[in-house]
Amino acid sequence: MKTELLSILLVFIGTIIGSFGALYLKIGSKDFSINIKKLIRNYKLIFGFLFYALSSVFYVIALKWGELSVLYPLCAASYIWVCFLSMKFLNEKMNRLKWLGIITIVIGIIFIGIGG
Repeated sequence: MKTELLSILLVFIGTIIGSFGALYLKIGSKDFSINIKKLIRNYKLIFGFLFYALSSVFYVIALKWGELSVLYPLCAASYIWVCFLSMKFLNEKMNRLKWLGIITIVIGIIFIGIGG
């Protein structure tokens, strides 16, 4: 089976959506409580779960036309998006090691793409 370009695009879209899920889970965790009423009203936490669910839908659809060995490693792109979202929305700082990690992930994704 050859991995279709559409599958790769769907995985990348899914990683972006899933990264927003991680962002909303982080923001929603601030008001996290075991209390059911508070939990139901924690919309940011709920949005985080919904974004993760939506990203999973994109991933499952992508798997229909692609190889798991090619598509699954591409999910590592979510680490890149999470770093950018964390800098923008959470004012988190990046250091040299974090940037080196992102560069390593990008190189790995390129190798997977070339090999697939």
